[in-house]
Amino acid sequence: MARTPRRSMFAVAAFAFGATAISTSMPSSAATAASAATAATAATAASSTTYPVQITAANGNITITSRPTAIVSLSPTATEMLYAIGAGSQVKAVDSYSDYPKNAPRTKLNAEDPNVEAIVAYKPDLVVVAGDTTGLTAQLAKFGIPVLSDPAATDLSQEYQQFDELGQATGHLGQAEAEVSKIKGQIAQIVANAPKHSKPITYYFELDQTYYSETSSTFIGQVLGLLGMKSIADAAKGAASSGGYPQLSAEFIIRANPDYIFLADTICCGQNAHKVAKRPGWAVLSAVKDDRVVGLNDDIASRWGPRIVDLLHTVAVAVKRHGAG
Repeated sequence: MARTPRRSMFAVAAFAFGATAISTSMPSSAATAASAATAATAATAASSTTYPVQITAANGNITITSRPTAIVSLSPTATEMLYAIGAGSQVKAVDSYSDYPKNAPRTKLNAEDPNVEAIVAYKPDLVVVAGDTTGLTAQLAKFGIPVLSDPAATDLSQEYQQFDELGQATGHLGQAEAEVSKIKGQIAQIVANAPKHSKPITYYFELDQTYYSETSSTFIGQVLGLLGMKSIADAAKGAASSGGYPQLSAEFIIRANPDYIFLADTICCGQNAHKVAKRPGWAVLSAVKDDRVVGLNDDIASRWGPRIVDLLHTVAVAVKRHGAG
């Protein structure tokens, strides 16, 4: 399956970093705050929802009659969110792409081409998807199984809203709110500690080896924008018509000469700083010459769940370490 902008939000690779990847360990103060937040929410009651509950999701108004005890997640991001809010014990099966956390009950379920019979076999009382383009909602409705669709978030507010929806659906609203509060706090701390620059830091964000990238208007672009960064793809032809994911050319990238190059294809495609430097004409780029080619974990760089903090921290560390030229 070719890696495309759409698939970039459906990453399948295992947790790993490229040769130039930077540690995403949270700063000690942030780690302490995170631990404190986790401890504070551990005592939250398992159920903070009064059932039946109706949730307005991307696929319409969804009614959940009782607290789910057998959830099937067909969304890697939703899987991460469910475990982050304490609903992991209610998850019975996850799709083949849901590789985090490691203890999630991973199966051969295909999230992009879901098999109704295979899903029903798990006897779920809630199915979570990242989009319904196959009519799954209607098909599972025949079996009385509600489907909650939470597509790729367009900004942090939508990510937080999805935490809220999953919290309501699973009976963990309090823990979902606490998780959102924790993420907001960690992001605020990273941004506050980041160096300030008189002009935007430019970057090229590589989704695959055919030079698909993302603009500053996308979810990832907005997150990096918190650090005063601007994507070179903003000026690309067709940037808007592509939904913020234009295909660039090597010539365009070399001409733009970005301050940083971020590789979100280290796992799927084995890219790293050494290979980038060997590309024809790329050795002249300041990002290559000044060691500003940063390998990212494909999954973390493509999902909009709780690990978005890790991505922001990785980039912030890179900028603080290497500056902007």
